[in-house]
Amino acid sequence: MARALELAALGRGSVSPNPMVGCVIVHQDRIIGEGRHRRYGDWHAEVNAVRSVPDDALLPESTVYVTLEPCSHFGKTPPCADLLIEKRVKRVVVCNDDPNPLVAGKGLAKLRAAGIEVETGLLAERGRELNRRFFTFFEKKRPYLILKWAETADGFIAPADFRPIPISNSRSRQLVHQWRTEEDAILVGTNTALHDDPALNVRLWQGRNPTRVVIDRYLKLPPGLRLFDGTQPTLVYTILTPPEPAHEAITYVRLEPERPFLEQLVADLYRRKIQSVIVEGGTYLLERFLNEGLWDEIRLFKSPKLLGEGLPAPLFRAALVDQERIGSDWLMHYRRQAGSGV
Repeated sequence: MARALELAALGRGSVSPNPMVGCVIVHQDRIIGEGRHRRYGDWHAEVNAVRSVPDDALLPESTVYVTLEPCSHFGKTPPCADLLIEKRVKRVVVCNDDPNPLVAGKGLAKLRAAGIEVETGLLAERGRELNRRFFTFFEKKRPYLILKWAETADGFIAPADFRPIPISNSRSRQLVHQWRTEEDAILVGTNTALHDDPALNVRLWQGRNPTRVVIDRYLKLPPGLRLFDGTQPTLVYTILTPPEPAHEAITYVRLEPERPFLEQLVADLYRRKIQSVIVEGGTYLLERFLNEGLWDEIRLFKSPKLLGEGLPAPLFRAALVDQERIGSDWLMHYRRQAGSGV
């Protein structure tokens, strides 16, 4: 199962909104096949693993280790549970049950009804950690929310005049671009869009661009910003009557002014099947997410630079998971604990 989880992780940034899944097939304590889900819409891990087995005659005496419950429904590909039944495998060991209501135990029931021995829960915590975005999406009915910022050693995220200056080092910035390829969307607020004019694309790494999410509550942002260049899908959230978008890649979403703004925004992202979001806003927006309990993870770059004065970094309370050196910076990882607020 550990090998299956390694294979699954190779799908990071390529398979969403599907989960990352790996599969290993063992015959008489020897691996005879393995596979993973490579990209959304492509064959699932079980299919690729079965196809890699040199002799199908070995399958009825083999154990299939798979990181997520085999699917039981027709989607972009046929049900994997049906394939395992067709190949008459002896035993299936599953890391995690699938929280998707379309599957949710139906795959396991189908396997058991066919006389296949089924075991679940092997390395379950590691599996949930790997697919924490997928589990958050189905269990909490919202995307997995990552708050990210860089701050100086004296606790500022920008000069007082909002002038954009690099705070983290070049290695840290490259890592941020890698993260962009791994998440579905990236979000900024009005002030960040206005003062930084960010592109929010991937330039220092190879991979897909995320969907851009922009808060423009009162439609203050000028159309000449790079966010509105039409080069990647962009969602703009407002409470006013939206204008006609300049590009087909841009979608305006009008939220109800009398209801909580971020709550509506996150709910709309869920309806659009966006499973994970990096929030790169300024202090005001980041603290809004923190105070409303709309976050799962904080990635904080602590730079040795000093500003002396400027815009203070967000204040928060959270459990430090780990920290690592990225050149001259420290990268601090925090996680929200179950049942906690900020």
